[in-house]
Amino acid sequence: MTTGARGLGRVFNASVGAVPADAVSAAITGNRIHMKDCDTVAFLVVAGSGSTDVLDLDLQEHTAATGGTSQDLDIITKFYYQDETTLDGDETWTEGSQSAASEITDVGSASAQQLVVVEVGSEQLSDGYEWVSLNVPDLGTNGSKYVAIINLALDLNVQRKPTNLANLNT
Repeated sequence: MTTGARGLGRVFNASVGAVPADAVSAAITGNRIHMKDCDTVAFLVVAGSGSTDVLDLDLQEHTAATGGTSQDLDIITKFYYQDETTLDGDETWTEGSQSAASEITDVGSASAQQLVVVEVGSEQLSDGYEWVSLNVPDLGTNGSKYVAIINLALDLNVQRKPTNLANLNT
């Protein structure tokens, strides 16, 4: 398939989970992504330094694009992250592991910048739940820690040229 792009529309689609915001001053509610057109969603989280509070994340599943019923999605057993005083592309991935939970607490070092990937397969959702989101709870009171989230829909069920891709929340 020729889409005019190498990956976008063929391998992945992307949307904003959360624009950069200070997670120390308030919790960040991630935008929902509908999993009907993909097999996997990867949440790519970028966090700046500047706070002694450690990054925490919370995975949710939903029955609707807005409203509906929301609940913890207790499936995270592995996640991957990089952290360093200044992320500059020379980092390697560290595997985090835990008992199945919706929360990841204390990712990496408190004063470092972080890049975190959390993946969800469509088969991991509860019956009747089709949307997922990743949230950042209020991290505390020490300094500021700006966090952004990119939602990546992977393993697309329908491939299209980028300008014909569907909205990821509908």
